Amino acid sequence: MTKSKYAPPFGFRNAHLQTIYPTLFRRVPVLTRQRERISTPDHDFIDLDWARRPGSSRLVVITHGLEGHSRSHYCQGMARALQADGWDALAWNFRGCSGEPNQQLRSYHSGATEELQIVLEHIFAHSAYREIALVGFSLGGNLTLKYIGERGSTIDPRICGAVAFSVPCDLASSAQRLEHWQNRIYMARFMRSLREKVREKAQRFPQQLSLEGLERMRTFAEFDDRYTAPIHGFSGAEEYWSQSSCLHRLMDIAVPTLLVNALDDPFLTPECYPHEAARENANFRLETPSHGGHIGFVSFNDQNIYWSERRAVDYLHNIASRQKQKPRNSFR
Repeated sequence: MTKSKYAPPFGFRNAHLQTIYPTLFRRVPVLTRQRERISTPDHDFIDLDWARRPGSSRLVVITHGLEGHSRSHYCQGMARALQADGWDALAWNFRGCSGEPNQQLRSYHSGATEELQIVLEHIFAHSAYREIALVGFSLGGNLTLKYIGERGSTIDPRICGAVAFSVPCDLASSAQRLEHWQNRIYMARFMRSLREKVREKAQRFPQQLSLEGLERMRTFAEFDDRYTAPIHGFSGAEEYWSQSSCLHRLMDIAVPTLLVNALDDPFLTPECYPHEAARENANFRLETPSHGGHIGFVSFNDQNIYWSERRAVDYLHNIASRQKQKPRNSFR
């Protein structure tokens, strides 16, 4: 485990303020981006948003959180900070999150690493990047860590490392945590967005989706048991959470990886701070700032760069500069 140097601004030691403030008030200059739509094997599509600079040999692939998208402030902020350090940036959208409903019944979920693989295979086939880093937030962080853990030592050698922030490594306990009264504002917002998507899909797939009881749902347990799990091949919410949590894959990570989870994150439980994996796996590093909330890590400076973005830039810059000198299994 690594001691964190994050010091929150005056007045930002409150976890809920850290969590809410960036969503409501942060304004990140939008990068010049190019949208690309790629097809999936099941005749659906995934939208990619590229921010490129001529001659770059490095790419960062950014994965957003639950009901986020490539334009979320944290994706834009991260892309902007890393592009300034010489990386091209690709922020991709989960199915149904790019502003247009996807075509199939299935949507996205915390463990759908095959979606990230589709994106990466497209990159491998159509670009010449020598180094590709992965950055994920919350649900997207879980998916990112699960992906690199699943592939272990067989991961494509162009994947040089990963950084993840505010990750619910144990989905079951995190889902239960969000049911607490102090987290109702977050749960209500998530459920409002998820219900809207189910209503839209039910119009196109009336035989497969029932809206009965939808408006009464208030928790992930209810929603995942009724919709997420069966649509994506799980028997229920418990199986979905168990099989999709990255916690069980961290020991298999074989590329330099940093996980940053604030100790005051209102979404996380003790199970989401994998100290044992960090002790046992030399490739996996856990950093636990005392403050930061959920995808917060607010900083005020002339560059409008948050601490999380600076931390990712520093970590990935170090990987990129040392990758050829150090064996993969000895990087810290």
